[in-house]
Amino acid sequence: MSHKPYSLRILSEAEDFFAVEELQRIVWPGNETEVIPAHLLISAVKHGGICIGAYVTVEDDDKGKLVGFVFGLPAFYHTPDGPRLMHYSHMLGVHPDHRSEGLGFLLKRAQWQMVRKQGIDRITWTYDPLLSRNAHLNIAKLGAVCNTYHIDYYGILRDGLNAGTPTDRFEVDWWVHSQRVNRRLSRQVRQPLDLAHYLAAGAEIINPSGLRPDGLTYPGEIRFPFEISELSRPPEEYPGILLVEIPSDFSQIKQLDLDLAMEWRMHCRQIFPLLFQHGYFVTDFIYLKEFPSRSMYVLSHGEHTL
Repeated sequence: MSHKPYSLRILSEAEDFFAVEELQRIVWPGNETEVIPAHLLISAVKHGGICIGAYVTVEDDDKGKLVGFVFGLPAFYHTPDGPRLMHYSHMLGVHPDHRSEGLGFLLKRAQWQMVRKQGIDRITWTYDPLLSRNAHLNIAKLGAVCNTYHIDYYGILRDGLNAGTPTDRFEVDWWVHSQRVNRRLSRQVRQPLDLAHYLAAGAEIINPSGLRPDGLTYPGEIRFPFEISELSRPPEEYPGILLVEIPSDFSQIKQLDLDLAMEWRMHCRQIFPLLFQHGYFVTDFIYLKEFPSRSMYVLSHGEHTL
């Protein structure tokens, strides 16, 4: 939940987009070439794109200070009946001083409202599946689902958050009219399901992690509960729910041990593409705060789980 009085606004003026430029440099420091320039933001918004800014009150400035934004634009996806319109959410950024305040959720909910008004039923975006904070927002809080894994999606990125490892990404689907999304975005508090609930339902962690003496998490042995090379299996032979563990602080691992970070990246490549190929979807995310903290994805088999 937000603890500060944020004001959300639909951005349309040139000065707004120059402020978005500057905020990008703060959120993703270290590489000027990755910044989306104001003139491209303006062009996109004038042709169906949406950019929403979050402001906080400051003295001697009626407009306030921009501390967060979300930006996306219209796109198409292919169906058996031909192409359909969707919204591609390209970027969500929050100033480091305003994280853990629920601002990302507020910006995404505002985006959801605007896209609904455009008559669009699907929003997609990508994120690094090893970032626990992003996974908690995208999957657990917003209700997005995923069955698409991209290897090195952006190629080499040089900004401070992405440099050093391949840019593998989840591509998530946010079905804006679905029950799962509407339940999560309603004003009613949703009680999240915890690890104990899933274990009681028969789920198993297929890659339980370990903890090194220095406190960093390392990937455990992968134990698929079925023969992964056999693609033609009856649906009833698949476990209904699987749990896949990731580190709770991948950014710290990248800072302290880049080889371990690469090991985690390759570890995920061995798991998610194969599970998606066998009909699994990421449908929830668990974060356990107690020390040592643990993070894991919940994967459910079959589209009926959505």
